[in-house]
Amino acid sequence: MGFEKKADELAPFGDFVRRLLLFGAIASGVMSAALGMGVCGYHYFGKLAWIDALLNAAMILGGMGPVDKVESVEGKLFATFYALFSGLVFVASFSIIVTPVAHRVLHKFHVDDDDLPKDELAKK
Repeated sequence: MGFEKKADELAPFGDFVRRLLLFGAIASGVMSAALGMGVCGYHYFGKLAWIDALLNAAMILGGMGPVDKVESVEGKLFATFYALFSGLVFVASFSIIVTPVAHRVLHKFHVDDDDLPKDELAKK
């Protein structure tokens, strides 16, 4: 589902909602993959139980901070890089979600009245 070009009409609202759902699903996939990496890393490197690894990974990914103290050097190094990685994932996921909205707003401002069909002009 590509974006409409500058000279194209604004996409119908139904298409916009489908695009939002698609981009939301992509962002959810990115977040799920990052959470899975964090859970595995905290379990393997941090020597935490699966449920504690899930809690720590979710808290870091959500920007809240760690819950359990990691004792091993490998675990501390993993936690450091996972925290930095999580910040990038958060920004990327937010950008993915906002992209269709930003595109629609910018496209709405760039659609010239000359480019619109006559029935669209009558609605204005």
